[in-house]
Amino acid sequence: MITPAAARHTGRAVARQSGEFSTGTFGENSSGSDTGQPDGYGYSRFCDLYAAWRGRLSPTMRQSHPLGERLFVDYAGQTVEVIDAITGEVRTAQIFVAALGASNLTYAEARWTQGLADWIGCHVNAFAFLGGVTRQVVCDNLKAGVTAACRYEPGINRSYADMATHYGTAIVPTRVRKPRDKAKVEVAVQLVQRWVLARLRHQRFFSLAELNSAIGELTEALNTRPMRHLGTSRRALFEATERSALLGLPTEPYVYAEWRRCRAGIDYHVEVYGHWYSVPSRLMRETIEARISEQTVELFHHGTRVASHIRSPLRGRHTTVAEHMPSSHRRYADWTPARLMREATVIGPSTAALVEQILHAKPHPEQGFRASLGILRLVRAWGGERVEAACQRGIDIGARSYSSIVSILRNNLDRAYRPQSVPDEPPIQHSNIRGGRYYH
Repeated sequence: MITPAAARHTGRAVARQSGEFSTGTFGENSSGSDTGQPDGYGYSRFCDLYAAWRGRLSPTMRQSHPLGERLFVDYAGQTVEVIDAITGEVRTAQIFVAALGASNLTYAEARWTQGLADWIGCHVNAFAFLGGVTRQVVCDNLKAGVTAACRYEPGINRSYADMATHYGTAIVPTRVRKPRDKAKVEVAVQLVQRWVLARLRHQRFFSLAELNSAIGELTEALNTRPMRHLGTSRRALFEATERSALLGLPTEPYVYAEWRRCRAGIDYHVEVYGHWYSVPSRLMRETIEARISEQTVELFHHGTRVASHIRSPLRGRHTTVAEHMPSSHRRYADWTPARLMREATVIGPSTAALVEQILHAKPHPEQGFRASLGILRLVRAWGGERVEAACQRGIDIGARSYSSIVSILRNNLDRAYRPQSVPDEPPIQHSNIRGGRYYH
């Protein structure tokens, strides 16, 4: 007699060996008349039930994998613990697995998370491991890579799509809850768990690099093991057939970058991780898309790049490009203490001395910018000679402000400080005046 538990176990074992799986309970029919047999089933009844159950299985389509066409990627369900050597904290590392469709060459790597940065980083390392790029990357609907799971038009994360564009490949997500669409990597995950992770279960790792070194050695051993049904190893099959079919790697590996949407303020700056970056002033209050990498921050408006900055770690600070400023702001920003002194020296020494005194009298030189700039601009209305004289009077009486110099000019108090010029008139002609030639 075969008990129900044995029947269920045997049925599942046979189903696994034949490549057929079911989520239901073996031995239960639709009418329920054969369920709950306390004494079990006879062998003939068991065979009848199993044949009926197998007849209800949906057919499986055999997939063909052209050389260099597809790379299947996924995370393993099993994790590995890593101990911090300093604090003793235990963290779990996620295991990324990739497998080629034609040669079954397998790649595995440990990462701290299944986030977007680690997900894309694993792809970059997998392509480097293969020495080339497949024309398609087949993944499941992981949230890091697929923003909208859809049977017909799945949404791909923008950074993930940028990575695919950089390598000249295409992202093809599988159907939701259809693991057979990526059966290659499902089998690869099982092999990595059995031949790699199982062998590491008694080892202790104190860094992610140490763990990846051990995973790399065992994965290479897996790739060089002969496959029973083909009589050759994954590595040998890859080198003989698929390596030459891969697309070439780009000159530089992809640099991870994320996208953020932000709005430019009235000061024509956008905030990215606590730092403020400028955009052209015409774009104030406009929506800006920021592409953020480890080294740069690129700003786009309607798909056109309008600014590029070196990324700054300083929070609460500003990075401003002069060309982004309005002309009035740019003119004011161009004024520095050195330039103010040069402009004042052109007018005269008294003006330069007064500007220097104003700048030094303030706690910070920029506090005296406006007063100094106002004094220099008095030349437009009063002329350089009168402004120089007014500044000299201001120094003598201790008046070191813009309003004092304006008052001196308006009340004509600078007259005594102006240079006295001799009028250029013709000499007087008279009979009693001998003239200059008399003495020669």
